[in-house]
Amino acid sequence: MIFGLFKKKNQNHAIVDRQYSTLTSMARVPFFYSDLDVPDTVMGRFEMLSIVMILFFRRTAKSDSSGQELAQEIVDAFFQDIDHSIRELGIGDQSVPKRMKKLAGMFYGRVETYAAALEGKDGEALAAALMRNIYPKTEEAPGMRGLADWMIVAEAALAGISEDEISRGHAVLPLPGLLPREE
Repeated sequence: MIFGLFKKKNQNHAIVDRQYSTLTSMARVPFFYSDLDVPDTVMGRFEMLSIVMILFFRRTAKSDSSGQELAQEIVDAFFQDIDHSIRELGIGDQSVPKRMKKLAGMFYGRVETYAAALEGKDGEALAAALMRNIYPKTEEAPGMRGLADWMIVAEAALAGISEDEISRGHAVLPLPGLLPREE
């Protein structure tokens, strides 16, 4: 039937749901909030979810087309989830697009900001960037170096995940607090 041509292709729905659930669960690991100084607030959770998504997107950027397609669907799910969360917080319908634009700008700014430090495995530069983003008005958050170190180790772990695991939605990040510090 001709109307089938206009249906949204959703062949990856189960894979996207599984991978997105895995990523959001990682962003909610209590260790980030209790030991690494990420504030357990709406914005702190946005920051952690952004960090996890950035690490995943950096990995899938190096994937074949199926991994990149999956990443795009996960980006879509991420922003749909943010939209839903904003609405649940009671933000009016007319304010949502403006807030979404601001949060999207923040997210993509972080993608760029963290990229250089991650490329060079520069924990100090990454910790400074995390500090500016997570604690813009504070001068001290000692856990940011630990968070930066975890990000560097997590990115290396993601690099070791096979294309098959990526395409099936089985990418996992290492738990914080259980990793040796990378030098």
